[in-house]
Amino acid sequence: MTFGFAWSAATSPPASPVSAGSVNNLARILEPAEWAAAGIPLLRSPRQVVSGLHARHRPTPAMAVVAVLDHEERLTASASFTRRTTVAADGWDFRNALLAHLRRVVPHDLRRRTPVRTAVLLYCREGDERWTEEDGAWMWGLRDACTLHGLRCGAYITLTRGGWQVLGEGRGGRRPSSVSQPSSLADLPTEGETGPVRTGGGGASEAQRRTAAR
Repeated sequence: MTFGFAWSAATSPPASPVSAGSVNNLARILEPAEWAAAGIPLLRSPRQVVSGLHARHRPTPAMAVVAVLDHEERLTASASFTRRTTVAADGWDFRNALLAHLRRVVPHDLRRRTPVRTAVLLYCREGDERWTEEDGAWMWGLRDACTLHGLRCGAYITLTRGGWQVLGEGRGGRRPSSVSQPSSLADLPTEGETGPVRTGGGGASEAQRRTAAR
C-alpha cells in the first residue's frame, strides 16, 4: 500500500533552497540611489585614473581592476582578475574576490581610526553604460571589502565599448574603452604617481585567482 500527499489549495510548498538563495543574492546589491547617498568621494581626475589602470592592466570584458589610491590620489597598488561568467553575480562572492586581491598587494589599514587610502574599482563588461544588477553586486562587494580592509570606498567605474563611466557621478568619456588600444605608461602624466606601484593580476587569459605582487 502506498500513501500520497498533495498540497491543498489553501497551502503552498515550502520555498526551495534555490529560491531562498536568489532572494539573498538580490539583497547583496546596491541600487544607484543607495550608492549616490553613501558619500563616495569624487575623483579629482577620473580620466587619468582610468587611463592609468587601462594602460597597466589592459582590461577586457569580465575583468575587474581594483586600485588603491593615497590621499593625493596617487596610485599605490592595483590588481586585476577575470570574473567567472558562469557564476551568478553575487556581492558576497565579489567581496571575497576583491578582498583576497587587496590583501595580496597592500597591507590593511584597520588600525587607523579613519581611512587614509581609497579603493576604486574598474570593471570591464559588455553592454552600455546603464546600471545593471551586476554593477550593484560589484558596488556592494567593493564597499564591504573596503570596510574589512580598512580602506575608504571609492568610485565604481565601468568600461564598455562606448567608453568609461563613473556610476553615480554622471562623468565619463569615450576613451579609453574596452576595444581601444592601451596607452603606453610612458605617455601618461606622472604627477599623480610617485615611487613603485605594487600590481597583481594579468590579462583575460589568466586564471581568476592569479595575483602576484611584483
